[in-house]
Amino acid sequence: MSSRDADAQAVKKIFFDHISTTPLDPRVLEAMIPYLTEWYGNPSSHIHEQGQAALRAVDRARGEVAALVGAKASEIVFTSGATESNNLAVLGALEASGKRHVVVSEVEHFSVMNALIPLRNAGAEVTLLPVDRNGLVDPGDVRKALRRETGLLSVMQANSEIGSIQPVEEIGRIARELGVTFHVDAASSAGHIPCDTGAIHADLLTLSSHNFYGPKGTGALFIRDGAKVASRSFGGFQEMGYRAGTENVAGIVGMGKACELLGQRMEEDNRRIFALREGLREGIAERIKYLLYTGHPEKRLPNIASFCFRCIEGEGILLSLDAYDICASSGSACTSGSLDPSHCLMAMGLPHAI
Repeated sequence: MSSRDADAQAVKKIFFDHISTTPLDPRVLEAMIPYLTEWYGNPSSHIHEQGQAALRAVDRARGEVAALVGAKASEIVFTSGATESNNLAVLGALEASGKRHVVVSEVEHFSVMNALIPLRNAGAEVTLLPVDRNGLVDPGDVRKALRRETGLLSVMQANSEIGSIQPVEEIGRIARELGVTFHVDAASSAGHIPCDTGAIHADLLTLSSHNFYGPKGTGALFIRDGAKVASRSFGGFQEMGYRAGTENVAGIVGMGKACELLGQRMEEDNRRIFALREGLREGIAERIKYLLYTGHPEKRLPNIASFCFRCIEGEGILLSLDAYDICASSGSACTSGSLDPSHCLMAMGLPHAI
């Protein structure tokens, strides 16, 4: 194959799975490279120049991440990604509260849902909030579920499968009014829609770098000043004592740079992606029968189009698309090896066959 043919083939490939991961922005890579080569110091070794440079880089990135979500730099704790952030939020907050009741929505990511297993095994009570046909939680159900012994409420800002945006502002006000710690998983929404921790009254908020053109293996947990979270890792006193272990300096620098870039381009990107999404949705609806468009028709992320096709298995569709160099997904990346139907779609009341 000639280089021209190879280039033409590469251009034809279409990646429709950006919710599972995004490509690394070249400007993010450029910012990371010095901390993979020249400045390789440990931020905890700040008695010498290498360590000081690493510490300054981490502190700068902490401020860049904080700016994206309307927080203070001191409220950002870097982690290995959304899974660790969600685990720390759910397990750490409930332990610190000294209470035994947690409330979560039925459509949370598995890094939240599976963190409930050890809690149940230890005797904690879990209340699952139902969702409607569009995958949305009713704030009235939240108010009914919260009680004196509730140590944590966790509701994602937007769903990574269907794109529906939850009424987290109203839910957050209820949690604040009743004095319950409120965790928001924003791994799929931050960088795509405004995510201000003050506006949504979040005490804890999860971020994932590789979902907005940053590097994999880097995430963050916003912990509001005064919120109580018990550490889930044991070792040194990095990350203000919340997360032991030497920081991934290059990854953190990359996440900070990605957040800085988002502040400059998010609105423009959203307009372009929204138009592409609507063109895709309308084009598929015109050509294919037995189609069900899932998620809220308006209150949804601009970058997610979600469909159910009757009379054919999702995996069959994906294999056919891949043969045409189109990469797509039939659910969240963490469940790609499972044959079970989406717990999100089942919670919305869709029949198993669909």
